[in-house]
Amino acid sequence: MTSRDRILNFFRQHPGQFVSGQDISDQLNISRAAVWKQVKSLREIGFHIESKHSAGYRLVDTPDLLLAADLKQNLDIRLIGRSILTFKEIDSTNTRARQLGHDGAEEGTVVIADRQLSGRGRMGRSWVSPAGVNLYCSILLRPQIPVQQAPQLTFLSAVSVAETLHEFCGLSAGVKWPNDVLVNGFKIAGLLNEMDAETELIRFVVLGMGINLNISAEQLPERQLYPATSVALLTGQPVDRLGFARALLQRLDGYYQEFLEQGFAPIRKRWEALCGILNQRVRVEQGTMTLEGTVVGLDSDGALRVQSEDGNIQRILTGDIRPL
Repeated sequence: MTSRDRILNFFRQHPGQFVSGQDISDQLNISRAAVWKQVKSLREIGFHIESKHSAGYRLVDTPDLLLAADLKQNLDIRLIGRSILTFKEIDSTNTRARQLGHDGAEEGTVVIADRQLSGRGRMGRSWVSPAGVNLYCSILLRPQIPVQQAPQLTFLSAVSVAETLHEFCGLSAGVKWPNDVLVNGFKIAGLLNEMDAETELIRFVVLGMGINLNISAEQLPERQLYPATSVALLTGQPVDRLGFARALLQRLDGYYQEFLEQGFAPIRKRWEALCGILNQRVRVEQGTMTLEGTVVGLDSDGALRVQSEDGNIQRILTGDIRPL
């Protein structure tokens, strides 16, 4: 933990109370000058800290920020979230997680940003990422699995997000192949998983997630198919971003452990239960090629199984799915 994190925790251990700079200095073993510097830093990022002569400092109000120290506090995980890096502004959490992967960062490292300048979605599409409203999160994993099984982790992410939206926010979220989460036909979250591998060796996988929590209608991009929405727009209430992020990390961690121990089958079963187009007719668009058929589930590697009118099963690995 940084000195700033430690001072913030100290304030929270003394709610509503003034604590002297000398007490903070003595308890945390840092200089009085360092205390003043970190209090100034906390004020700059939005914390309301009152100071009073001969009494010291008191934390009055806390901004809606996702800070590593808060996220890690009492986080019940085994792997995902042991290391958390948070940024006020970043190009892309996936880009930073990939850099960390190349630099040897430990498995389970989490990168979270309050704002992304170059958020990315599938097929190079941009992801609108304004500050202070959503959750932009990427997780670095180093699974010892065959390269062809890496796409299965996309479905682990989708199930985790959809179930967290249901349990934490009370929304009946569903999943859309391969990497979207929907509520009542509106897109509320997108996933972008990326892999770094050589032949049959996976160096690392990055699970990227963008989840619309408190974004307003004016901030959302226009979409003709599956218009975007947010939890706040659907429920009329703002979401506790910190609580949601913690709940999501714990669910991801549990499902990842299950995946390593039991394989893809449990995740596939959960995903199919959440899939709103299972047993429905769809059109699959693959560039200039299209096909129509009925969705009958996922294959063991995560390919979408679509049955054509002649009864043949087509394995879909890429493409956009549109219900008929």
